[in-house]
Amino acid sequence: MSKKAVYAVLIALLLPLLAYFLLKGFSDRSVAMPRYYIYDTVITKTKSGKQYSDTIWHQLPDFSFTNQEGRKVSWKDIGEKVVVADFFFTHCPTICPALTRNMKELQDGISNAQKVGSTDPTFIQFLSFSIDPERDSVAQLKKWADRFQVNSDRWWLLTGDKKEIYDYSNKEMKLIAVDGEHVDSNFIHTDIFVLIDKHRNIRGYYHTLNPDFTPDTISLSKLSRDIILLSLEKDPTRKNGPFAGKLELLAVVFLITIIAVGLFFYFFKKQSSTT
Repeated sequence: MSKKAVYAVLIALLLPLLAYFLLKGFSDRSVAMPRYYIYDTVITKTKSGKQYSDTIWHQLPDFSFTNQEGRKVSWKDIGEKVVVADFFFTHCPTICPALTRNMKELQDGISNAQKVGSTDPTFIQFLSFSIDPERDSVAQLKKWADRFQVNSDRWWLLTGDKKEIYDYSNKEMKLIAVDGEHVDSNFIHTDIFVLIDKHRNIRGYYHTLNPDFTPDTISLSKLSRDIILLSLEKDPTRKNGPFAGKLELLAVVFLITIIAVGLFFYFFKKQSSTT
């Protein structure tokens, strides 16, 4: 075999290995995923004389509320989607129209940009819970939805039992919600959008309005970025492929193979020159 052929074989073997280490180098500098916020308990275990802590993160419980189309919906209808949720009411004299416009921008932005490799943004669901369910009937929510051009497939405005909604805000999501008892100015709720992952764990709180009720573009941009990150997050409970965790070993084996091939050609060439 000629010297050029030997070099060609070695380059063909080396290129994939170099590509692997380059990609691994970039992946090691990966962007941090959105952190978890609420935990239920921490379990401490001892294994081989060492203590390990396992955090059980709070999973939002199931619900059964009615959306603007008159349909009863729950987490089962959402499935494994990333969720953005907020609390509002249609008689709100202050921040609610601005909140809904911000959510509309997210709805349209995700629809236009979309997730890499996806033609339809089915990985995201928006939820807006009414804290005034007695006045926010299905018809009232539909009117609000039409006003802001809400996509009813991906964004639900929800009404239902008042206590359940307030418990969901105050106890489950740890957000302040105060019943104004039909007096619009007495209702209290936040401008926060809550980011929830596919397993119903809270992964972010985002103030979306400035003091003058204009959009907080920095916070909304971060939320948009975190939505995409969570949509791409791997499920740690699912079984990985046969080579999971073995790429480094394969790379070493590949490198040894290259060295062996190189030595073979070296001694083959040396032997040929002596005969």
